[in-house]
Amino acid sequence: MIFTNNIPTTETTLPDHTQLPESDGTFVLAKRTGGQNFQEHPQSILLTNSITPIFKKHHPDGQYAIGQDCGIYWRITEPPQRGAEAPDWFYVPNVPPLLNNKIRRSYVLWQEYISPLIVLEFVSGDGTEERDKTPWQGKFWIYEQVIKPAFYGIYEVSKASVEVYHLIEGKYHLLSANERGHYPITSLGVELGIWQGEYQNMELPWLRWWDLDGNLLLHSDERAEQERLKAEQEKQKNERLIAQLRALGVEPEVE
Repeated sequence: MIFTNNIPTTETTLPDHTQLPESDGTFVLAKRTGGQNFQEHPQSILLTNSITPIFKKHHPDGQYAIGQDCGIYWRITEPPQRGAEAPDWFYVPNVPPLLNNKIRRSYVLWQEYISPLIVLEFVSGDGTEERDKTPWQGKFWIYEQVIKPAFYGIYEVSKASVEVYHLIEGKYHLLSANERGHYPITSLGVELGIWQGEYQNMELPWLRWWDLDGNLLLHSDERAEQERLKAEQEKQKNERLIAQLRALGVEPEVE
């Protein structure tokens, strides 16, 4: 079905992800206003890196996809890009990471049918675009009525805030934060919230994940540092034990 001035007409063939314009890191429709800033790319990496161990547990077969500034095509238009939205970050469960053994160029709803579970937008302007409910044009309306991710998050680094909406009976409902100020996504066993700290040499309020007990999900550098500290503590413990034994006149066997 092809749309002209938002009116559908019949079309016999549908393009797939290889026939539609792809993301080039600044997808032509991704940022209608404002553009990207230096924080957005690190923010996407931080989200993906820290939640990957969770995804691997939920998908031991590897069947999931993560998009970053990648087009989600929801209707056929001319030019094609007008029929797509490009979230800053999204996650789709139960789809192959590659499509027909090819890297995904975009995510095409009429080709794969499964909606993202989570879509996140990073506000660069005043947030009007991300909250626009204009039928057939507004980003909020398109996510709610057509793409239909179960969770839609609007993150504003300038306000150190995130709004999370949950799709219930076809309408988005704004969630209330829990006692930690986080928003649970129980099907994944995670919470989403704001963390103030330094990442990639920038001290900012970052969007991050926690488990349902409130433990921060660490990114790879933090996990490596945690392992290093544990190893150092174990080494110090062993050295103290050796010193105590020698003080008692016992020479321990050291490998």
